Order: sequence, then structure tokens, then C-alpha cells
Amino acid sequence: MPADYRVLAIVLAGGAGKRLAPLTADRAKPAVPFGGLYRLVDFALSNLVNGGMRRICVLTQYKSHSLDRHITTTWRLSSLLGNYVTPVPAQQRLGPHWYTGSADAIYQSLNLIFDDQPDIVVVFGADHVFRMDPVQMIDYHIESGAGLTVAALPVPIDEATAFGVIQTAADGCTIEAFLEKPANPPAMPGDPARAFASMGIYVFSTDVLVEALKQDAADDGSRHDMGGDIAPMLVREGTAKVYDFLDNHVPGAEERDSGYWRDVGTLDSYFDAHMDLCAVHPVFNLYNERWPILTHVPSQPPAKFVHDSGDRIGRALNSVVSNGVIVSGGLVRDSVLSPGVRVNSWSRVERAVLLHNTTIGRHAVVENAILDKNVIVPDNAVVGVDKEQDRARGFVVSADGITVVGKGQAVPL
Repeated sequence: MPADYRVLAIVLAGGAGKRLAPLTADRAKPAVPFGGLYRLVDFALSNLVNGGMRRICVLTQYKSHSLDRHITTTWRLSSLLGNYVTPVPAQQRLGPHWYTGSADAIYQSLNLIFDDQPDIVVVFGADHVFRMDPVQMIDYHIESGAGLTVAALPVPIDEATAFGVIQTAADGCTIEAFLEKPANPPAMPGDPARAFASMGIYVFSTDVLVEALKQDAADDGSRHDMGGDIAPMLVREGTAKVYDFLDNHVPGAEERDSGYWRDVGTLDSYFDAHMDLCAVHPVFNLYNERWPILTHVPSQPPAKFVHDSGDRIGRALNSVVSNGVIVSGGLVRDSVLSPGVRVNSWSRVERAVLLHNTTIGRHAVVENAILDKNVIVPDNAVVGVDKEQDRARGFVVSADGITVVGKGQAVPL
């Protein structure tokens, strides 16, 4: 990227996240905890900051208190150097209405662009788990002469029906069409087995973005969505290019996690992404010190495992265990334990995601489940084994059979 180019990053963090309920009943989707220590928004912010993007606006809206608090207390950059990560709530600058879509969120916040006067605007979603060097995509954008560049991940063509698919010209880079979950996805040029799935990551030349937002705002028939309206508008104008995410090479990444990207917009995708972390050789490696995922680490003591007699053994296998956790005579397998979790004697936790300060009682069983913060599982209780019983007790059960207990929700025997 040329040294004289000025870049502003905008992170879209205003979504309600209804498909992640009940995890979003009390918090914005980007504030949902992930991987023990992190929040979902930390992945986008870490990629931007590691890549040298140090002026970042996070557009918020729904239930944003915990998200705002996390950003303002965790993401403090040097103001001496003109760097900042700042949450920007919906301000109703253009009238008494909230954001009606991702494009409208940026349109209502155009003052941020006018104040910063960047040459390039990078737009990231706030709820994806991935590593990416944004500078490589910006370089591609500048070299191609595009007005808009969209990041895309090649996926097997039989799986592409679940994504927004990008159809390209024969050159493999000029975008001809955006197709929302098409029944017959178009293949990548020269690769009939794969299709380009849009990742919701955009690089804009500033003047192109501003003009497109103004045109979209004047269109009463628009949904005011970045992927559904702005990108197709620029495709029709012939100024949109696709960037192959597999061409992005992050320092310290290994072959097994190259190209890893998960949209954790559903309970099942959220759970599956956690299970990815638990593998002996995880497909997403949290231990890359050259491109770290940054967050606030609570000042709690290291994890502790106690008791080793008979069948009362404190142990955790193929699991991610955060600080402040005590596994006291229980078994944890293929699970992610967030700070402050307690697993008591003779209990079993298997294929589970336990968020902060949950307690598992003696002889209790938790499997194939997500437990939000401050849940107490009583002695001898069972969660996740009998799905019909779980539904009868008021727990959410996902399409793939993952039981979800909401924040502080009571677990009866």
C-alpha cells in the first residue's frame, strides 16, 4: 500500500443477531463471547490493527452497552499518533430513525468519512472468525483500479447455496453479478468444483463509496444493504472486483488454518467454530504469536485442576480452558471453558461451550450444549442429553441438536 494512502476502517456491529438467541438476548451479536477469552468483534479488530489499520470506527446500534464497554476499555490505541478505535452509536443525524441496513448505517455516519478524509475505506463485519491481512486486499484494490473490491472465499459448489455467491467474468476478477443463495451457483472460471462466496468484507475508493451511498439513500425501493444493494449497484457500473481470500497470506499462519473463515451467525455455526478450536491440530490456531487475536485478559489466576483419587479426577482433554477456571474432580472433554467456570466432582462436561462463571454441580452431566454466563447446573442435573426434556424446560435446542441455556437461566433437576 502506498505510504501516502490514508485508510479509514469501518466495522459494522449494529446487527441484532436474532439467529444467535438467546446468546443475544442481553448483548449485541459482536459482543458475544467466543473462544474463552474473546468477543466476536475482537477478530475483525485484531486483523485491522495487526495490518496497520489504526483509525477504526465501530458502528453500533442494538443492545450495545457491553460492546461499547468492551471497545472503550480494551481497544485503547495511542491518541498521540492519531490512532483510535471508537464505538459510534446510531445518532439519528439525518432524522428520527435508526439504521435500516448496513449501507444506511454508513450513510448516516458519513461525517466520519468527511472528517477523516481517507483515500480508502475498508468495511468489515464484526461477527466473523478469521485471520486476514487487510493491506494485501487494499494493494489488490489499488492495482486493479477498482472502485469496490469484495473478499470472497472459494467453497465447494454444492455448499455455495448457503452463501451469497459472486459470479465473475472470464478474467476471474471482474464481478458480473451477486446472487443471494442461488439454487444453481455459478462456478469460478476454470474451476467447476468451486464457487466464490462473499465474505462481507469490502474495500472502497472513498469517492465511489460516498456517491453510491447517496444514490442508494435516494432509492425508496432499496433495502440499504451493502451486499444486497451497494455492491450490485457498483457491479452494474463495472467497477467491482473480487479478491480471492485464499491469496491472503498472514504471517505465522500454517497450511491447516490457511483460508479459515466462519460466519458464526447461527447457534450451530457458533458451536462448530468452538469445536474447531478443540481439535488436537485446530483448524483455527489461536497460538499464532505473529498475528495474535487481541483482547482484554481478566486478572484471574491460572486454571487449576484438583483431585486425583479413584473416579474423582480433575481433568480436561482436547479442551480450551481459560484462566480462573477450576476443574475439581470432574471430567471435561472437547469443550471450551471461559474465565471463572467451576466443574465440580464426579461431573462430566463433553462437547460443550461454557461461558463466564458457570458452575457445574457434582454428578451433573452437560453435553452438546452452550451455557451462557452465570448458569448454575445443580448437583445430579443433566443438560443436553434428552432434547425433548430440554425443550420442555424452556431451553433452546438448535437445528443440529445443541441445547442452549440463556444467561443466568435456572436449570431444574
